[in-house]
Amino acid sequence: MGLLLLLSEAADSADMEASSAPEPTLNDAIHGLVEKPETTLNAIVEFFASLWTAFLNAIPSIILAIIVLIIGLILTKLCVKLMSKGLSKTKLELTVVKFTTQITKIVLYVLLLTIVLSMLGIPSTSVITVIGTAGVAIGLALQNSLSNVAGGFILMLTKPFKIGDYIVTNGVEGFVTHISIMHTRLDSVTNQAIFVPNGLAVNATIINNSGNDTRRVDLSLSISYNNDFYIAQKVIKDIIEAHELVDKTKPIDVRMKEHGESAIIITARSWCKTEDYWTVYFDLTEQIRKAFIENDIEIPFNQLDVHIDNIGK
Repeated sequence: MGLLLLLSEAADSADMEASSAPEPTLNDAIHGLVEKPETTLNAIVEFFASLWTAFLNAIPSIILAIIVLIIGLILTKLCVKLMSKGLSKTKLELTVVKFTTQITKIVLYVLLLTIVLSMLGIPSTSVITVIGTAGVAIGLALQNSLSNVAGGFILMLTKPFKIGDYIVTNGVEGFVTHISIMHTRLDSVTNQAIFVPNGLAVNATIINNSGNDTRRVDLSLSISYNNDFYIAQKVIKDIIEAHELVDKTKPIDVRMKEHGESAIIITARSWCKTEDYWTVYFDLTEQIRKAFIENDIEIPFNQLDVHIDNIGK
């Protein structure tokens, strides 16, 4: 009985020492690796074996997620394409159609990503939380860009211009070829691509030269004081009335605007379709110049008279 009592007391003492022993440190781990390499090697093998087993168990889920991803991408492109074709056949403007298509594409991609990650074992609530957190972080980092996104929605709702219009805004001008979430693209008459942030376009003055069906063509002409104004007036009016693209149902005005320093300034006003504006403008300018020459109407220009008085004095 005495021997059993001593062994029991020794075991209790060892347990107490083990429980009060300090936690192993990095040095202890290195010492164990050197002193007991077989144990360490077995632990490493067991770790990678468990990792490989987990990977093998997850292969069906990974393959299924990849299949769903591929099918989802195909279906997303198909849905966007069908939506674009369907909306284009409605009475909606091309601007609204393209903007709606872009928003739909983004929503479908986010939904597909959520489904794929959920199939890999990641809870959908966690995915939505991550997407929401990332959205807030990106929003704080890109505050100016968010104003452009908001500007895109405002442009879509207010419709100050549409694709195909020729506009002037923020010191640039051109034909509107595309309105995206962030920018509005203009193609200038020299075929330069100009990208205007939607935030600037919303807050700036916009001149839409294509907003109305007709435009007035204003010409400023000058003749010499030696010429008869009424003859020049008749010549100009006859040329305007003879042009086939000028709208004859609207008034044609040819009036004396002012007495300039060296010429009589004449204003000629006529109307035409918006798409014919520049054709009419250039045609009338060239034809009036030719008619002035044929009728001996002088177009004055600035001259400098230099008088030299008796250099020898």
